[in-house]
Amino acid sequence: MKYLLWLLKAAIFFTLFAFALNNQQDATVHFFFGTQWRAPLVLVVLTAFSAGLAVGVLGMVPRWWRHRTAARRAHAAVAAPTPVASSARPAFRPWNLT
Repeated sequence: MKYLLWLLKAAIFFTLFAFALNNQQDATVHFFFGTQWRAPLVLVVLTAFSAGLAVGVLGMVPRWWRHRTAARRAHAAVAAPTPVASSARPAFRPWNLT
């Protein structure tokens, strides 16, 4: 299984490497106000992927943070010992005849 995983990683690497070699021509990215950026197409695609990844992670952080604090509160509530009232009757156990 370990060799199959390495083979899959090598296949992905060589596929991306071939993609990079086949897309070396320059691409022009036009921004607002007449500015532009000329770079190899691979670099433009990598930059767009990285920017999308960063925006996705930053968009997930607030929800992840709320979930983490709620889980921490729930864990603290479960871990905290609950006080037993002294006037409470002991539970009925039919097998305890003493």
